Amino acid sequence: MFEEILGKIDDIVWGIPTIALILVTGIVVTIATKGIQFSKLGRAFKSIFKQNEGHGELSGFAALCTALSATIGTGNIVGVATAVVAGGPGALFWMWVAAILGTATKFSECMLSIKYREVKPDGHVLGGPFYTIEKGMGKNWKWLAVLFAIFGTFVGLFGIGTFTQVNGICGAVQNAFDPENTHIAFNLFGQDYSWAIVIGGAIITICTALVVIGGLKRISKVAEKIVPVMAIIYVFLGLSVIIMNATKIPAAFGLIFKSAFGWTAVAGGAAGYVLKQVTDSMQKGIARGIFSNEAGLGSAPIAASAVQTNEPVEQGLVNMTGTVIDTLIICTMTGITLVIAGMNEGIWTNLTSASGEPLKGAALTAASFSKVLGGDQHSVQFLLMLCLVFFAFTTILGWDYYSEKCLEYLSGGKMGIVKVYRWLYIIAVAIGPYMTISAVWTIADITNGLMAIPNCISLLVLSGIIAKETKVYFNKCPTL
Repeated sequence: MFEEILGKIDDIVWGIPTIALILVTGIVVTIATKGIQFSKLGRAFKSIFKQNEGHGELSGFAALCTALSATIGTGNIVGVATAVVAGGPGALFWMWVAAILGTATKFSECMLSIKYREVKPDGHVLGGPFYTIEKGMGKNWKWLAVLFAIFGTFVGLFGIGTFTQVNGICGAVQNAFDPENTHIAFNLFGQDYSWAIVIGGAIITICTALVVIGGLKRISKVAEKIVPVMAIIYVFLGLSVIIMNATKIPAAFGLIFKSAFGWTAVAGGAAGYVLKQVTDSMQKGIARGIFSNEAGLGSAPIAASAVQTNEPVEQGLVNMTGTVIDTLIICTMTGITLVIAGMNEGIWTNLTSASGEPLKGAALTAASFSKVLGGDQHSVQFLLMLCLVFFAFTTILGWDYYSEKCLEYLSGGKMGIVKVYRWLYIIAVAIGPYMTISAVWTIADITNGLMAIPNCISLLVLSGIIAKETKVYFNKCPTL
């Protein structure tokens, strides 16, 4: 009953209006920036390691890693598998569409966040969409800024930040060490939980507590070390799949495009279901794409606002590379692997465990990689587990920072409230392993959608400012 109610709420939040709002926002800012995701992408990657000068608490690279720590997580491994199961291979196409448009969105929201941030006398920086809305749109719109901050706090505490990440971590740990769920620790509400889940959840909770209590700088230091290494390992696995299955790549892309536009339904004699297939693919692909890269969500601007820079446009360029890295590279590798593994057997719907249960989430992704790469399946599963564990762990850290900043805005800078929140956040991480995966992802989708709405509205209203700031900067600095 509870999951049915959540599903109905999710359908409303992620209905056609929200999807249209996100896509229209991406189109509008793409036009406003004259296609910056195409014309300035090379410059954006060159700017990542540039030394910046100005007010702020983080380097541009540290801010990007902090933002990536929050985006590269279970969405790349578990979320893609969930999207393919629910929306078919075509969901990948809509992920790409959302990412291409989202690259311009990410640039715009991060640029505005720096433009409208507040720098305190002690160097402490306060910034994010709530300040963009309040300062850029005016005091009459503060209620919208408050709504964003409320939704952002809930996304961190109940959505992307805690439940989905630790649930994905524990699922990966169990899949690696106890795939048949034979070593049961206890039964809760009719559900058996293995020692792998209990121990994995406890370790993640302790590690989270040790880092988040140290604040932004400790989080950014951890992110700078973990994110690049894990991304390289995962890209290596993805490239291995592509190289070993190069002849199957065209057919895989063909299946993705056919599914995206309902052609597989037509071919199967189910023309009446074409619209449903298209809408399911679109909804799941865009929702999971936003979940993964967070373009339009308004989260990355919170980290970007802390950058040591006097040039908002320049850091906007750096941050927009995050969407490319997250979705167009890492998510694509996961998706292509799932599609190749299942082209002949429909692995995304038919693959089961030894007990006969359909595989979900991390287990499905691991099985797909193992099927495609062959060899020692345990080695592949272990590497995937490591990637997911560390990706998800850094996401937990990044979203603690984001939600803290939202709460800091709501409380008027009362750090006592923020410190109490940190312990609530740690508690949420502790209970995450014991929630059902479908409920977890549905809650995440709902809170994501609610957070994206006010942020996208602000980007549409301020599109003229985005266009002006971008034009002025590139006229002043035509080259890097």
